[in-house]
Amino acid sequence: MTSVADTNTTGWPSTAVPALEVCHVRKVYESSGRTVEAVGDLDFHVEAGEFVCVVGPSGAGKTTILRCIAGLLDCTAGAVLFEGEAVTAPPAGMAVVFQEYGRSLYPWMTIAQNVELPLKAKRIARSERRRIVEDALGAVGLEESLTAYPWQLSGGMQQRAAIARAIAFRPDVLLMDEPFAAVDAQTRADLEDLVRRLWQDMGVTVVFVTHDIDESVYLAQRVLVLTKSPTRVMAEIEVDLPRERDQLTTRMLPRFAELRAEVYGRIQQAKSGDSEWAS
Repeated sequence: MTSVADTNTTGWPSTAVPALEVCHVRKVYESSGRTVEAVGDLDFHVEAGEFVCVVGPSGAGKTTILRCIAGLLDCTAGAVLFEGEAVTAPPAGMAVVFQEYGRSLYPWMTIAQNVELPLKAKRIARSERRRIVEDALGAVGLEESLTAYPWQLSGGMQQRAAIARAIAFRPDVLLMDEPFAAVDAQTRADLEDLVRRLWQDMGVTVVFVTHDIDESVYLAQRVLVLTKSPTRVMAEIEVDLPRERDQLTTRMLPRFAELRAEVYGRIQQAKSGDSEWAS
């Protein structure tokens, strides 16, 4: 693992303590006498304010990894450090957005009540909660939907509400588990731009799991390519595209096509179990 004193793969000087350190994490599932090693020896770090996408073959354990980082699953070996402290339970400074937005929003609560829920747990005063909820919904374009219920909104709007709830929590680290997989292509493009804008405006650290190669290149500063299970990091690819991106211009750049091909090639190698290019 790279020393925290080294320069990270984006070319920026590393901070004294990375936002996240995944230190030789191993995860083994045991059930009915059967043992499955999902994560073999995972080792990487994410600097504060960095946007990292995680890709890999189906069944590579990407969701397992994210749940270990979030403190929702215990590691069998190794450790996850959040701002230098070991993660043993969900940290107060992390928020997670899952793929299944329909399950993450309570249908009997309004959108505003859904966004407000974690703020109540933080014992924030009611007047302050209202202001934070309004700001968060305004940031994702749902300022007119405070009193609507989730079932009254489209899938894309529901996922915007889930993102609003996460950013209202004011996290230092935002974990996203294939959050746009269940929406149509146009909505997906809109949500990608929304997340990049929020990342730039808030300075939050983002770890984004996706199956979509184009999405990983469009969003990230760095792409981690995982091997098939038991999972390790096969490659770390710096995305040296302009910081300001848009769906038309960026995707037409020759460098975008080159990076897409590199990520695709690494994933194909991961599927075949070829580790010759592993880094």
